[in-house]
Amino acid sequence: IQLRKGALSVNGITQEAYQLNISEKGVAIKGNDASGVFYGVQSLIQLIPAEAYLKKAETVGLPFIAIEDAPRFKFRSLHLDVARNFQTKETVKRIIDLLSMYKVNHLLLYTADDEGWRVEIEGLPELTSVGGKRQHVAGMNAPALHPAYGSGPDADDKTKTGSGFYTRAEFIEILKYANERHIKIIPEMNMPGHALAAIKSMEARYERLMKEGKEVEANEYRLIDPDDKSVYLSAQAYKNNVVSVGRESVYHFIEKVVDEYDKIYKEAGLKMDIFHMGGDEVAEGVWEKSPLAAKVLKDNPQIQGAKNLQAHFFRTLLPRLEKRNLIVHGWEEVALMKSPENVYVPNPEFAKRPVIPYIWNNLFDVDLGNKLANAGYQVVLCNVTNFYFDMSYNHEPKEPGLYWGGFVNAWDNWYFAPFDMFRTTEENAMSKPLKDEFIGKELLKPEARKNIIGIEAQLWSEAIHGRDHMEYMILPKLMGFSESGWGKERKWENISDKNARLKVAKAEWNLFANTIVRKDLLKLKHMNGGYNYRLPIPGAVIKEGYLHANSELPGLEIRYTTDGTEPTQSSPLYSKPIQ
Repeated sequence: IQLRKGALSVNGITQEAYQLNISEKGVAIKGNDASGVFYGVQSLIQLIPAEAYLKKAETVGLPFIAIEDAPRFKFRSLHLDVARNFQTKETVKRIIDLLSMYKVNHLLLYTADDEGWRVEIEGLPELTSVGGKRQHVAGMNAPALHPAYGSGPDADDKTKTGSGFYTRAEFIEILKYANERHIKIIPEMNMPGHALAAIKSMEARYERLMKEGKEVEANEYRLIDPDDKSVYLSAQAYKNNVVSVGRESVYHFIEKVVDEYDKIYKEAGLKMDIFHMGGDEVAEGVWEKSPLAAKVLKDNPQIQGAKNLQAHFFRTLLPRLEKRNLIVHGWEEVALMKSPENVYVPNPEFAKRPVIPYIWNNLFDVDLGNKLANAGYQVVLCNVTNFYFDMSYNHEPKEPGLYWGGFVNAWDNWYFAPFDMFRTTEENAMSKPLKDEFIGKELLKPEARKNIIGIEAQLWSEAIHGRDHMEYMILPKLMGFSESGWGKERKWENISDKNARLKVAKAEWNLFANTIVRKDLLKLKHMNGGYNYRLPIPGAVIKEGYLHANSELPGLEIRYTTDGTEPTQSSPLYSKPIQ
């Protein structure tokens, strides 16, 4: 097996491009760069028959083959939320192995939110001693995190997933592990909203230092306006989870955390050039009765009211991050502002600066991604209807997962047209067909296609407890997502007629789904001690006295009995309707 680097272009793409040739001379893999060689190796591994894993074969035969391959999108990412419910270092490594196998090259490790702060930051121990655990609290204003998402109030109970954090050394270990597999980990700190864990941690620090008579130090990283009487309710029903927009110590805190992350990356031998600032779901009513915010508005009348203080927050923060040579990623709100009618509209002021919005909302604001790309922003598509792994697979009451954004399975991850999202957004959150929602909405301009830099799948963890549950929600969805991110444009993406498009798509899907079943799932049963992937239960209906059955994944065998006993592997194989 020969591995080498050399100049290479596949369909005009050089980054991560590779050639794989298997002939009588052996195996030759050439990559334009080290990651190209690595992905060539992954394709070689994928050619190994599943039977070799099942039989633990000592030797394996491979076909003569010639492959030239390169990714469709340079940015392919999984967002893994370990803030709402914690996952161990070992579990994160298992996910990194999966991502590398399926050529996903970024991991947005979501380590800070309202319900938890998960990375040790030198000089700010309260972030993990307070923000990294949930416990009994004396009330809403207590400097501690209350129980959430089924975690219980015992912060030291290791069986719960509400408490926990990565030490500095553990996070460095994760960074190195990912880098060896050509995956860049993007660190995150959600501000100005979703900041309760940081707020509570810094309030505990404030109270500790005030008791020691150190008022200046106590205020150095304080995040709230203590005189703020604003009334609001966040999407997760918090009344106190937003930092002050008018307090210099807030920006100083962000700089401190970013600089400490930079040190961590350097210690891992890496360069931190991307930082994710969150920015989503800042509630209505925030800052409206804050004296510090009122002063900001008085000094800056061009802001035009509290509704646009979030844009001011980002405007104030961005130069400090640019100074650190960071590309700033964030949810779509970082590129929006409020119109006089209080409606989110694209904010053009950051379009030419290093700001990358992630677009999740293609269901309630269906053309937002198109608008921002057309306005000049480079964007990452995270469409809730296709890429939210925490959505339930289907309507079955026993099926775990959420459904506020609809139901998402491997087909939805695969059936995605990035340059005309309307074609593959077919149902609303309650699985009712969308008919008129796209009329008059903004289409993606041909010249703006270059602004779609990639896609990301999201795994939020409000309802996810433990490794097995997490893997169940990821697999087999990850395979469909990977194909949408790496594979070339599919024929059906450009067919405007729905019925004709679905006919072509379903024929291609049949091949793809059979590959998942006959190769990938069998391998995943043996990798890393076995992954807990999901097998769908059969669908069945009785018509005119006959039982008709099918499977969500073509290629899975369905076996049955007619005497009321549980089917086994030796039971009859379903091939046609049964009387």
